[in-house]
Amino acid sequence: MAQQALLKAVQAALSAEHAAVYGYGIVGARVGGELGGQAQQAYDAHRARRDALRRTVGDLGGEPVAAEPAYALPFEVPDAPAAVRLAAELEDRVAGVYADLVRAADADLRREAADALREAAVRAVRWRGGSVAFPGLAERTRTAAEKV
Repeated sequence: MAQQALLKAVQAALSAEHAAVYGYGIVGARVGGELGGQAQQAYDAHRARRDALRRTVGDLGGEPVAAEPAYALPFEVPDAPAAVRLAAELEDRVAGVYADLVRAADADLRREAADALREAAVRAVRWRGGSVAFPGLAERTRTAAEKV
């Protein structure tokens, strides 16, 4: 039972990474200069996490969930300011699934999930220009974001 819950949490993180990789393709197409470099770094980081999670799913005896051909964006992204908002949203979503994985995992996998949560929170701060009190906890993130 615990193994199934762990596999489900890892698959959710893998799905979120697939979506983040897709989303950063949109972000990268709308921003340039320093922001373009930041988008490329985030894209590379999410690809690396995605690939590691694929291996983890296999190690747990599961079949890694495949990426969707496309993902619905939470809002229109016609320009660079919208792309920056999208990047922050992607990181918030990724942080949320990693918070769930931290709860479900133990030992090394918990540490990896906590590292991924921290990295997503730091990237979200960079994109947003400010932080939230409890990254990865959607109800706290929404409350803090509404105050901005």
